Amino acid sequence: MKAALLFPFDTQPQNTQLIITRTRATGLDMRSLARFMSRARRQIGVKGEVNVLLTSSAEMRRLNLQYRKKNAPTDVLSFPAPESNGLAGDIAISLDIARRSSEERNETWEDEVRILILHGLLHLAGYDHEKDNGVMERKEQRLRTSLGLSSSLIERNQNFKPGKRMSKKPQRRQRPSPPKTKSKAGQL
Repeated sequence: MKAALLFPFDTQPQNTQLIITRTRATGLDMRSLARFMSRARRQIGVKGEVNVLLTSSAEMRRLNLQYRKKNAPTDVLSFPAPESNGLAGDIAISLDIARRSSEERNETWEDEVRILILHGLLHLAGYDHEKDNGVMERKEQRLRTSLGLSSSLIERNQNFKPGKRMSKKPQRRQRPSPPKTKSKAGQL
């Protein structure tokens, strides 16, 4: 028996992956997500078993509190394996947050989950956007382009304001209005 930080499973062949859902995932194509994860893992170079938990915001809050001492739900958490034993690690994703984010950003729900999987895999590979001066962000941007995703998680979160819908097309910059002149009636 080998154990990741989140899931104990019987020994499986190396480079396997498992997607576990603990909340309603209607509309997500699990086979398509598994294929995406395989392609992303190959491009990143993640070797070993990867388990992905698709769950609720309530469970993500509990995990975030338990492992990061933050009492708030989050969209994605990564748990790299403590040692190289054929296990790369685990990723947990809030489907509640993914669904809400996809609506706010005009993305498909499945693409939002893919972006979160990609972000989690980069963490399993050892990248850390909080400490690496943009290395992970640049890698994520290159990968999202090669994997057909619209935007990286780091890039989006730097420009995102909750509650505001983002369009997929860049907005045209508005020309500044000419300065208003005072009418003679308004002058003293």
